[in-house]
Amino acid sequence: MTKGTGSPIGLHRVVEPAGVLPQAAWRLDPSPALYDDETRVQVSRLNLDAASYRQLHDAHGGDGAALRAEVARIVAERGKMHNPVTGSGGMLVGTVDEVGPASPLGLRPGQRIATLVSLTLTPLALADGLAGWDGAGEQVPAEGHAILFGRSIAAVLPDDLPVEVALAVFDVCGAPALTARVVGRYPHPRVAVLGAAGKSGCLSLAAARMAGAGSVVGVVRDAGEAALLRTAGLADEVVVADARDPVGLAAAIGPPAHVTVVCVDVPGCEGAAVLATATGGTVVFFSMATSFSAAALGAEGLAADVNLVIGNGYTPGHADLALGLFRAEAGVRQVFDHRLGLDLKVSP
Repeated sequence: MTKGTGSPIGLHRVVEPAGVLPQAAWRLDPSPALYDDETRVQVSRLNLDAASYRQLHDAHGGDGAALRAEVARIVAERGKMHNPVTGSGGMLVGTVDEVGPASPLGLRPGQRIATLVSLTLTPLALADGLAGWDGAGEQVPAEGHAILFGRSIAAVLPDDLPVEVALAVFDVCGAPALTARVVGRYPHPRVAVLGAAGKSGCLSLAAARMAGAGSVVGVVRDAGEAALLRTAGLADEVVVADARDPVGLAAAIGPPAHVTVVCVDVPGCEGAAVLATATGGTVVFFSMATSFSAAALGAEGLAADVNLVIGNGYTPGHADLALGLFRAEAGVRQVFDHRLGLDLKVSP
């Protein structure tokens, strides 16, 4: 028996403060009993977003036990995984446990799924204290349950990919989809991707080419990443530059980009992205380390007539597009292989 009719956007799960959406709430109610349109998922793995994991890692000096305790504490305190410093969370994979009679998600008990909505708005309770996680990476083995609302989004895990890989692709699937949409608005534009040797960065490079980019520039932080990206063959130019150095980055890129995609996981890259973008161009910010006030005020201070776009993690068809690029592009798989430490022999 369910608890009755809830709000499709999850307002009934907000504990405090009253009247806000679940993402903005300080605490959610993760109790397992369902409302009519909800779905309960038995959690098997969390994927912390890159900015959140970096902040937690740096704050605790890489100490695995401290990282484990901090994430468990946040979830217990807030009823969700919502990093109070970065404001970001991640996503999860698990198995559908129970589906409310009015759920519109089309899921069935027993299906293995990835949630395509942020952990910052997903009611979550842990049962194992994250005992299986050593703190050494963004993917967190976990036991517990999560709740999906009527307007949540989830994807059934594909049969041809390891869970770790599917989770990593789904975690960043909003980036290539929006990149393709923005690039398609310009005639053969010059595109620059900051953080191009990361998961979202390599997929964004592939999406830019697919969408008709005239040239694609991959910006990376060091020679090792440059070698990886050159071997992957995803960029026409590979540039080593500090994305926090506006003048240095603009000089390294050369002709300004019509579209600049920011996929770095460190703060302080807003000014460089704006300065590297041509008049009338667009900057797409996918990093959760972005200060959107710094981006807006920085563009104003530079008298830069550029469009600033927040990388909404949802674009229709984003999961299928990202999986398609992953399967089709050997270079993308090379980058993921490097990042995840797996041998990704996937046939297109």
